[in-house]
Amino acid sequence: MVNVEAVERYLCELQDRLCAGLEALDGEARFGEDVWERAAGGGGITRVLANGRVFEKAGVNFSRIEGSALPASATARRPELAGRAFTATGVSLVVHPLNPYVPTSHANVRCFVATRPGEEPVWWFGGGYDLTPYYGFVDDCEHWHRVARRACEPFGAGVHPRFKRWCDEYFFLKHRGEPRGIGGLFFDDLDDWGFARCFEFLRTVGDSYLEAYAPIVQRRAQLPWGQRERDFQLYRRGRYVEFNLVHDRGTLFGLQSGGRTESILMSLPPLVRWDYDWHAEPGSPEAGLLADFLHPRDWA
Repeated sequence: MVNVEAVERYLCELQDRLCAGLEALDGEARFGEDVWERAAGGGGITRVLANGRVFEKAGVNFSRIEGSALPASATARRPELAGRAFTATGVSLVVHPLNPYVPTSHANVRCFVATRPGEEPVWWFGGGYDLTPYYGFVDDCEHWHRVARRACEPFGAGVHPRFKRWCDEYFFLKHRGEPRGIGGLFFDDLDDWGFARCFEFLRTVGDSYLEAYAPIVQRRAQLPWGQRERDFQLYRRGRYVEFNLVHDRGTLFGLQSGGRTESILMSLPPLVRWDYDWHAEPGSPEAGLLADFLHPRDWA
């Protein structure tokens, strides 16, 4: 049985827990809240933390939007759903730390239900999380992927390899020929196991995010850094912006569906830079990120 209300209740509670966990990690800053309504149907709660001790910017957004026809970004892979009314509800999160040794992270969990009079509703789940380091640490990468693997294990031996590989393939900047980060989990159009089991997987992924991210923040937030590290962080943030604006399906869906622009673009960092034809010094830690970390690998 399709139970969108149960999904919505879980997502609202998840938003609360994610915000509380990130505030605890920061130790100083608190999230501001912006409740909004969408003229075409639905609305959401956007929470943003800014200028913290650990996090330069963090956003955790809950939304439930409704529409009379799915936008093109949602039907590109499933053209048979074009023209259906829809309800889409989800929580999305992005964290941009101040210290360049703390990686940026992203998480998203969502549920779609598409309807047409006289037909059964079509539903699916999607989401995942990925990590974007600026300076690579093997133990951070291993921890991140091991948590992701443990989250998937109860759902079958093939689930983690499938969604890990999908994440590597999805978070890839085709125009740059390089990954955005070290990956994690990504899944979409998930309806294989029935609604209850797919919803359970969504909860497991959402509940495991802080377990994956918090220890990395705690290990790296006090490392000393200077202008060199800051410049490289801002340069690599440019890749993050490029992916979100050029490739990300969630961003495209939000804009095409007439969503709230401020909430959709909360994922962008507050500061970023682009340097023409910049190349890392051979043998440097910056070069090591691209050579040793930014390629698919079995970290778990």
